[in-house]
Amino acid sequence: MANKTQRGLGKGLSALLGDSADLNQFRKPVGYVNKEIVSNESEPAVSADVLRIPIGMIEPNPFQPRATFDPDALEELADSIRTLGLIQPITVRKIGSGRYQIISGERRFRASKLAGMDMIPAFIREADDQGMLEMALVENVQREDLDPIETALGYQRLIDECRLTQEQMAQRVGKKRASVTNFLRLLRLPAKVQHDLKVGLISVGHAKVILGVDEPKDQEMLCDLVIKEDLSVRQLEEKVRKMERAAQPSPYSDTVDLPETYYKVLEYMGRFFGDNISLKRSAAGKGSITLRFESDEEMERFLQALESPRA
Repeated sequence: MANKTQRGLGKGLSALLGDSADLNQFRKPVGYVNKEIVSNESEPAVSADVLRIPIGMIEPNPFQPRATFDPDALEELADSIRTLGLIQPITVRKIGSGRYQIISGERRFRASKLAGMDMIPAFIREADDQGMLEMALVENVQREDLDPIETALGYQRLIDECRLTQEQMAQRVGKKRASVTNFLRLLRLPAKVQHDLKVGLISVGHAKVILGVDEPKDQEMLCDLVIKEDLSVRQLEEKVRKMERAAQPSPYSDTVDLPETYYKVLEYMGRFFGDNISLKRSAAGKGSITLRFESDEEMERFLQALESPRA
């Protein structure tokens, strides 16, 4: 019954539009009539309305966080603007008599120029340089077509240049703080790995696994392995686990020349934990001590020994 209804609806539309109807003929470019700014009239510094401003009176944003614009994507947007007009106005601020500067929407501005528009719809608002930078950055990182590194760089600029905390920045962009933190961590990756993430050779999931490895050379090797063997995130995790197990040294390896202090620590703690203690130390002196205990009582005895005054 539902299928018949659907077919009937389709026939009804065909009857209304005709089989070869070009829907674009029913679409007219959007316009903002009778709300224009011209050079010989007084110009508002702020407006809640959408105003049409001559393109020649508008300057690009010097704080534009995006360095490059895809020419093919700009041309596609320009074609859409020629047919439909600019649906989403740009936002500008007044910087002098007859001059406006873009706060956000430079891509739409460039596409409008390509489309041959002489007027462009815009909101006008006040903003100092700091506020303008923040608004431009926030708008930029909220775009859906940014790659992960572009997003991370935008977050970092908000923190560095707008003096925001991670919590404040997360509120500005409408994200959870954990999500923001995860993106910022991507900037710790070696340049080679960042590049491969940026161009889509590896995913954010792969990058998170790679971040769990400390050495940059190992991170680059794992990145190459993902690309060479087309590894899934789960397969990469297994590779990392195997690598860590292979690198695990014996707690009392004869090949490791430990300072005397380490042996004294092992001897003292071995009184309470026996062989259930292991120690790792790198050549640089960094490391960890792992304790394995059998019961709460064992930990109680260890605590008592630590708290007891020495004889």
